[in-house]
Amino acid sequence: MSDIPLPQGFRSAGMHCGVKKDPSIFDLALFVSDFPCSSAGVFTTNLVHGAPVKVSRERVRRETTRAVVMNSGNSNACTGDRGIEDARWMTGLAASQIGCAADDVLVCSTGVIGRFLPREPLETGIKAVATKLAATPAAFEAAARGIMTTDTVPKQSTRTVELDGVTVRISGCAKGAAMIAPNMATMLAVVMTDATLTPLQADGMLRHAVDRSFNCISVEGHMSTSDTVLLLANGAAAGRGQSKPLSDAAKKQFQAALDEVTAELALGIIRDAEGATHDITLDVTGLRTRDEAFRIAKAIADSPLVKTAIAGADPNWGRIVSAAGYAGVKLAEENISLKVNGMLLYERGVPLAFDASAASASIKNNRATHVELMLNLGQESVRFWTCDLTAEYVRLNADYTT
Repeated sequence: MSDIPLPQGFRSAGMHCGVKKDPSIFDLALFVSDFPCSSAGVFTTNLVHGAPVKVSRERVRRETTRAVVMNSGNSNACTGDRGIEDARWMTGLAASQIGCAADDVLVCSTGVIGRFLPREPLETGIKAVATKLAATPAAFEAAARGIMTTDTVPKQSTRTVELDGVTVRISGCAKGAAMIAPNMATMLAVVMTDATLTPLQADGMLRHAVDRSFNCISVEGHMSTSDTVLLLANGAAAGRGQSKPLSDAAKKQFQAALDEVTAELALGIIRDAEGATHDITLDVTGLRTRDEAFRIAKAIADSPLVKTAIAGADPNWGRIVSAAGYAGVKLAEENISLKVNGMLLYERGVPLAFDASAASASIKNNRATHVELMLNLGQESVRFWTCDLTAEYVRLNADYTT
């Protein structure tokens, strides 16, 4: 049982309503602020995207957001005008239960693509879940479970920080285990804070955090239709009506804490990746720009050959180096050095003698694998997270709908 608390002024709930067949598995969640929130959102860049993405994208960067309603088991994507109607209907029903305008409710759905939402169980469920709203860690965990699909564990994170003499909390939850690739991944996340932010501040801070977390993870490189990360800030920590704009120093502190929360949630997705047996942290350093480092990191992280080599504990460093070479970044072999789990395998374009058995054992005997690709072209770097690719992943996704 999780002991992660919600920020002040927030309540949540989760339950099974019948979108999924198994009554033991939650498929509905509701997150509510007792006060109007500044809201921001970052969404999938896939041109084929779900109705909830369209609806929520229209409603963020405002000061009056009150809630997020989310279902799992059905993504309400590729469902035409009816999908839009269903997404708006969900927000209207949730709004009627908590006493706010429908436009002040955001909506997310995740699951199978191309199926219409079942309104009957959702109507009963939204009315019921609203009666379960609570400010307890148990209620927060229930909501985190309500958004899971193939996840095996709920993903939650929290940080507390002192800002201008006021204790502020940031808490978030996320789902995701497959169809993970920037920008962003098959993932949903809600991050809540009792700090005081304007919608513009919330938007900028969320984008900064997402670029260093959810946009730096990949399971198999497939971008989904439903990706949504939302940030709600209700200003309750200082007391409603007493909150003041954050100082520049406080903004930096808040950004650092928000970055930690989103990074922890993103890493949780990688650790729960479907069929994975290794979590891979990839550090690419020494580039002229961050974009160059990111492009190389993503090319390596998305390579099936790199991922299967890690699955087999094969220190086949040529796959990593060659992936860097096709990332579209101007470089030469002599600019590249490579370490795997601290062992230097390739230095400035020259292969080194190394103990292949020891290198293999360091991968095989540890869930965590650390790949360091070091270039000498500049000072910019990126940390990226991915996982191996196994036969179990293929089995899980080969008959997903049949």
